[in-house]
Amino acid sequence: MSDPQKLAITTRALNLWYAKFQALIDVTVDIKHGIITSLIGPSGCGKTTLLRCFNRVNERYGYVTTTGEIKLHGKNIYDDDVSLVELRKSAGMVFQRPNPLPISVYENVVFGLRIHKEGGDLKRSVLDEAVEVALTEVGLWQDLKDRLDMRATNLQLEQQQKLCIARLLPLKPEIILMDEPCSALDVEGTRAIEELMFALKGRYTIVIVTHNMAQARRASDECIFMLLGELIEHSRTEELFLTPKNPKTADYIEGRYG
Repeated sequence: MSDPQKLAITTRALNLWYAKFQALIDVTVDIKHGIITSLIGPSGCGKTTLLRCFNRVNERYGYVTTTGEIKLHGKNIYDDDVSLVELRKSAGMVFQRPNPLPISVYENVVFGLRIHKEGGDLKRSVLDEAVEVALTEVGLWQDLKDRLDMRATNLQLEQQQKLCIARLLPLKPEIILMDEPCSALDVEGTRAIEELMFALKGRYTIVIVTHNMAQARRASDECIFMLLGELIEHSRTEELFLTPKNPKTADYIEGRYG
């Protein structure tokens, strides 16, 4: 058992149904703080559903039922005193296709601050600093510092996805959830996002859903293999790919199905 002080996310006997279809079956897992963990498995195996459990995004759908326990840094996210707004600030989400708001680069980065700060009367100097820090963290500051008024949707796709990550950072998340963040990008864009993940890990816990086995192997410290809603195997990435313990894992990574 891992040291609970070093765990970012824990689930115990987690089950989820979309109406009558059970998408997650008794998922119990510990995800360590400050590393990159990949969720892998064939389409429909439950990995995106699991990812979206961590900030309760699935609950936007009225036909979802969840049982079991999820804790982020030791706090049960289903406790009555949990604010969904605060939870989603703590565990921010990056989606498959970049989704910058159709406003300026600057306003994209400060959007969350304006929404979440009481009164919305933050000083310009505070906003300016937040923009510079966030864009620096994602490697965009030098390219965009003189184009902050540019419409964000006019950026290259790679820059748009980096901006979507930057948009999370002023809210000081502890966890960044990424749902196939490179699926819309070319090889160079994918490399840039992976390098950004490496730069952010340690300060942030990163959980990424990917169908790309090469990416999972390159970019993650640990891998979780899922199949038909169940967690089949979870280990260090090199161990899972080189010496999988479960034959179902071996079959998947060797391309026999999926």
